[in-house]
Amino acid sequence: MKCPFCSSDNTRVIDSRPADDNNSIRRRRLCDVCGKRFTTYEKVETIPLIVIKKDNNREQYDRSKIEAGVLRACHKRPISVTQIDQLVDEVETEIFNREEKEISSSVIGEIVMDKLKDLEAVAYVRFASVYREFKDINTFMDELKKILDK
Repeated sequence: MKCPFCSSDNTRVIDSRPADDNNSIRRRRLCDVCGKRFTTYEKVETIPLIVIKKDNNREQYDRSKIEAGVLRACHKRPISVTQIDQLVDEVETEIFNREEKEISSSVIGEIVMDKLKDLEAVAYVRFASVYREFKDINTFMDELKKILDK
């Protein structure tokens, strides 16, 4: 690691510890040339994920979009922020475990709906009504019947 003060390549690690809930490692380093200390962080490099939208446009994956959709679906429902964060974490884990460079937004939507179905029925129907673009009351009723049959 190059020293940020003198640009020497001769540095060494003097302390390492976990950081960011064990998602990275914080390292204190010492430059053998100038004697100054500095901190570096090491974390796993993730593959940039591209989402293929319904109109075939492609954009970089953005966790906040999933969070926003789930938050809207859970508005005024007895669901805690912790439960929402956990759901989004589970969705994200499932997406990244596929180890693909591109994923369809429809696949992401199905994963979210599957998780919401287990969490809260009203939130699930809200999300499904927007995601599946219910055109009339009959498609809405069909989805409700599926829930009631289970």
